[in-house]
Amino acid sequence: MLPSLSRYESQKRRDWTTFGQYLKNHRPPLLLSRCSGANVLEFLKYLDQFGKTKVHLHNCPFFGHLHPPGTCPCPLKQAWGSLDALIGRLRAAFEENGGRPEMNPFAARAVRLYLKEVRDDQGKARGIAYEKKKRKKSQPPRLHCSTATQDINGDRFKEDGSSSVSVSGSGLGESSESKGTMVLGNNLCRGSGGSMIPLSVLN
Repeated sequence: MLPSLSRYESQKRRDWTTFGQYLKNHRPPLLLSRCSGANVLEFLKYLDQFGKTKVHLHNCPFFGHLHPPGTCPCPLKQAWGSLDALIGRLRAAFEENGGRPEMNPFAARAVRLYLKEVRDDQGKARGIAYEKKKRKKSQPPRLHCSTATQDINGDRFKEDGSSSVSVSGSGLGESSESKGTMVLGNNLCRGSGGSMIPLSVLN
């Protein structure tokens, strides 16, 4: 049994079928391989006749009112958010059906500019301020720096004067006071996990 499609995938299929019907019913009929950004704009404007969003004209007394107190004869259009989501689905469907990304008419610059114009115009007409959500930048883990010093006689190393490691002929021996692994060097940083990292590699 085939798994059921998600809501997004089902909607994407319906949108792709609708656009295919539009190309077939176009006069003269259009081939997908010859479809351009201009044809996509015609399709978006064609969809406005099925819109349900009131977009007030400049001479309408309710222009710029988020909650108009009455009715007006201004036209109904497709909301910007619906058109933006539709183009996103069709852009993906085009490439999934064998289209080359560089030839994708739904990614054309003219389409992006049109969507921006619709967003700005509808925002002013309906009193809505569309703002892009800012992505939060992930902060790197904090590093606690310390300095390892060596005694003048060269036989002991200390970190912050609390932990020490003695040097013997067979290698490094860790004293009972040492709580972490020491890395020999002049400048050291302790990461969030407790490991020691030379500053020279943090570039």
